[in-house]
Amino acid sequence: MTAASSSSLLGSSRIGSRPTISGLHSDSLNPSSISFSSTLQGLSLRYSGSKRQLYSRGTGSVVIAQNMDRVEVDLSLSPRVNSVKPSKTVAITDQATALVQAGVPVIRLAAGEPDFDTPAPIAEAGINAIREGHTRYTPNAGTMELRSAICHKLKEENGLSYTPDQIVVSNGAKQSIVQAVLAVCSPGDEVLIPAPYWVSYPEMARMADATPVILPTSISEDFLLDPKLLESKLTEKSRLLILCSPSNPTGSVYPRKLLEEIAEIVARHPRLLVISDEIYEHIIYAPATHTSFASLPGMWDRTLTVNGFSKAFAMTGWRLGYIAGPKHFISACNKLQSQFTSGASSISQKAAVAALGLGYAGGEAVSTMLKAFRERRDFLVKSFGEIDGVKISEPRGAFYLFIDLSSYYGVEVDGFGTVNNSESLCRYLLDKSQVALVPGDAFGDDTCIRISYAASLSTLQAAVERIKKALVTLKPPVPV
Repeated sequence: MTAASSSSLLGSSRIGSRPTISGLHSDSLNPSSISFSSTLQGLSLRYSGSKRQLYSRGTGSVVIAQNMDRVEVDLSLSPRVNSVKPSKTVAITDQATALVQAGVPVIRLAAGEPDFDTPAPIAEAGINAIREGHTRYTPNAGTMELRSAICHKLKEENGLSYTPDQIVVSNGAKQSIVQAVLAVCSPGDEVLIPAPYWVSYPEMARMADATPVILPTSISEDFLLDPKLLESKLTEKSRLLILCSPSNPTGSVYPRKLLEEIAEIVARHPRLLVISDEIYEHIIYAPATHTSFASLPGMWDRTLTVNGFSKAFAMTGWRLGYIAGPKHFISACNKLQSQFTSGASSISQKAAVAALGLGYAGGEAVSTMLKAFRERRDFLVKSFGEIDGVKISEPRGAFYLFIDLSSYYGVEVDGFGTVNNSESLCRYLLDKSQVALVPGDAFGDDTCIRISYAASLSTLQAAVERIKKALVTLKPPVPV
């Protein structure tokens, strides 16, 4: 298009005139509402301050439209998003990582991620999957090979019978849980969550327009749910009970007898379903044992069992989890996933088959990691048990210590301010001792802080020394 023809088409190119496109005045020009005809192909719209320029790539000629009103972008967000709180564990982990990258020697004990490499046979299976061309989409619910292997695992290790069409493999157990919540909850339903809880449970309920109902537990009772409290909180709106054993953040393990008492209550409420989060099942310290909730009498029909590969197999970055349950509910989860992410990584699924092939409960590879976790747990329990004013519930599983340091609250620190809750204590410890921990209020218990011992023993020893020194500088705690 020549300069002359573009001038003719657009009216006048003189600054100050009112150029038009196919009869439209410049005042009404809006890039989002104008459909350019094929005769304008080769023209592009540029912005320069308050001016918008139509530029002909063929000739370099410019036609300027002035005095065009500036349109403000609507920055509002969905009420659903505004109702969800950001994850404190993610925020603190990111902050600690940034400090380390800036050269600050922070010891990071906030993230729930094993410090071990993925076992070699699993990694090799992933590498071979790439080399052998297993790099395409898989079925939405996961490969038949992996779902069959999961069915075998659940039968042999958990006493649960499922068929492959009762399994959905997802991009991590977190996706499995949120899809389950979305699949079964209606607006106004209630989701019962024992506290301390994993930070995401209440937010997942809110995403589904459901109401989280928090059931507090106490450190003196090893953070285990009191069945009488559960029964007192049940209403006609109660739809879901979320159980996590072994627990994040407390490391508590529900004994079978207590689970049976809970199951008896659940059985009396037809609407009530249970999500059993069993992601830490293989990280458990004898004599504690794991019981799958769905294996209890009458609970298979109303339990959605969630598990995955991140924790026991040190596969956090592979992003793979799964859910098992009655086909009616699992099909709903599968439908949601088909519109969210589709199937999980084909490479990760091949690696997961290898993980399940390592032997009962992960075989030697997992038992080696478990031995190290137990040694670290024992060290931390002994070390913090020697500090005045600290309350401890010894973890029976997972790799977290959830300790009560509330006796140190209310202390004024020169140059810092008042340590009056778990968040300010964690900020103080990050500032004073350069150790990153997670405040208990993120998990629904402001008296405690969470320490992840998914770190080497030498790292934990250095962290304990730093924390002890930081606590000494506080005023003497109130005796407990």
